[in-house]
Amino acid sequence: MYEIILVILAYLIGSIPTAVWVSKYFFDIDIRNYGSGNAGATNTFRVLGSKAGSFVFVVDMMKGFLAVDLAYLIPRYQMDNIALTNFQVILGILAVVGHIFPIWANFKGGKGIATLFGMILAIQPLVAVCLIGVFVSMLFLTRYVSLSSITASIVFPILIFFIFREPEIMYRIFALATAILVVLTHHKNINRLLSGNESKVPLFGKKD
Repeated sequence: MYEIILVILAYLIGSIPTAVWVSKYFFDIDIRNYGSGNAGATNTFRVLGSKAGSFVFVVDMMKGFLAVDLAYLIPRYQMDNIALTNFQVILGILAVVGHIFPIWANFKGGKGIATLFGMILAIQPLVAVCLIGVFVSMLFLTRYVSLSSITASIVFPILIFFIFREPEIMYRIFALATAILVVLTHHKNINRLLSGNESKVPLFGKKD
């Protein structure tokens, strides 16, 4: 019973449409009507600039982090690391689903990258720090948020399988599935990158 309540709560937390609320209340627009049409940090970076994009990214990360930490509200999971990790993965996935299909914003959200990072940060902080390092480094080198997200997602299973050697099978499957899904959901971005039509983001302000 408690698990069901927490799963629903994780989805509701993930559904908080940060980009939509920021764009409406501070810029008087709906971010979903501009750029790629996604209500996420990438499109916010592209349309509203680095300050708004960074804020949305951090808040969306916190959604994943908080959703995963709901698992600690059930004492018995604290005595079983495998069960804890499995339930954390479920809560995190529900938060990501909430971000992609937010009930608070007519089920039209973003791609869930930042929320996914927050989820990983809560489950395995060192892995998340490595992925954030990859993301930020790629962003400063190329100024392509989409390429930064794709690169970090591909590095994720590499870290889990070969560097940290994570023994939990469900987590290994999740890492591999994440990389595949991120690449698939960014196929339009990949096509634009290959054709040279992908938009770069300003790093120090709204305009270059």
